[in-house]
Amino acid sequence: MEKIHRIVIVGGGASGLELATQLGDRYQDRAHRFGKVHVTLIDKSRTHVWKPKLHEIAAGSMDTDDHELNYIVQAHWHHFSYCIGSMIGLDRQNKRVHLASYHDESGDLVTPERSIAYDTLILAVGSLTNDFGVPGVQEHAIRLESLSDAKRFHQRLINACIRAQAQQTPLMPGQLHVAIIGAGATGVELAAELHRTTREVVSFGLDRVDPEKDLKVILVEAAPRILPALPERISKVSQQLLVKLGVEVMTSAQVLKVDKNLVTLSSGLSIPAELIVWAAGVKAPDFLKGLSGLSTNGANQVRVNASLQSIDDPAIFAMGDCAACPWMVDDQGIQKMVPPRAQAAHQQASHLGRQIENMIQGRPLGDFKYKDFGSLVSLGNFSTVGSMMGGLVGRNLFIEGYFAKLMYLSLYKLHEFALHGWVKVFLDTLVRLINRRTDSIVKLH
Repeated sequence: MEKIHRIVIVGGGASGLELATQLGDRYQDRAHRFGKVHVTLIDKSRTHVWKPKLHEIAAGSMDTDDHELNYIVQAHWHHFSYCIGSMIGLDRQNKRVHLASYHDESGDLVTPERSIAYDTLILAVGSLTNDFGVPGVQEHAIRLESLSDAKRFHQRLINACIRAQAQQTPLMPGQLHVAIIGAGATGVELAAELHRTTREVVSFGLDRVDPEKDLKVILVEAAPRILPALPERISKVSQQLLVKLGVEVMTSAQVLKVDKNLVTLSSGLSIPAELIVWAAGVKAPDFLKGLSGLSTNGANQVRVNASLQSIDDPAIFAMGDCAACPWMVDDQGIQKMVPPRAQAAHQQASHLGRQIENMIQGRPLGDFKYKDFGSLVSLGNFSTVGSMMGGLVGRNLFIEGYFAKLMYLSLYKLHEFALHGWVKVFLDTLVRLINRRTDSIVKLH
């Protein structure tokens, strides 16, 4: 009987889906001397959207119908298997992944609890926001962690505008205000995007809402500056642009608690807001902590060596935001980890795709070497700022404007190329450009 090497990838985000697609295409109907390879992708959702696009979906500036990818279809096109479900356990001794039962919106059972066998397991489950135990975040704040989160925020935003248009009484304190907690890339990009889309929404006949007087976005950051993980110049220019847009920026502002329509800071200041978004902190999913004895760090990331293998089990790999992968030692002698960025996830997927054959055939694995191509932050149609090349030239080259915008868009195009190839990407891009000439530039549903 022909031997089959079973590769199981948990997580259909950027890195997981890219790797499944790459391996499925490579090993379709092709056997090497060690037998065939079967690839299975596991994800708790039915569809994939590139996570850095969630702020655009939340603001209503991106049509999900044009960018949402169905896992079943992608699996069929690219010769891998797709299994829906959430990972709830791992049996390393018997090499099996345990999945929870899956129910539909009505609570009806779709798939029961089950387990899937593997020879090689790749964890690519991404990251979540970290509420740091702040009271009220779970109950009263929206997190942009998934497509459903982004859609829920957008619906509440549209409803808030319609409600303000219909009511006969003056607006209450905080009504039509959006408080965004966390001024990392997600928070900053959402704030800028909301400035444009909320004004587009009220322009469609909501004449009782004054966009300059009634609509307000407040960006709250605990650190001394926004975008604290990026170079200071990017932070400074981004804040200047946000203030110019009318966004209220509050730094060195620690959130004490979140109530319904109210954010309380440790200074005692209260911020009334109809919508509250929590975009502060990053951690890997909690289920990874202590999972079958795998070593993790304080952010629940799986500790891996330079080959992206778990330091505890050579049959298990981790990549993307859920992996604690060593990068370099800084000037103070501190070991830095590969940052949780889309470009890192893309590079790690490409690296593992090249190393799988070596692993199956028992050859030494190459080390992953992260190349920092810089950091880019999109401020909607207003501007894009960032640094280019990063460590490749030993210093950051500051870029801004149209060129920076093109570089920002190229990151998403690289992801699309990895999933579809250049022909489909070119045709899809052309169709989107044509549709934007005829459709509303903001979604109202």
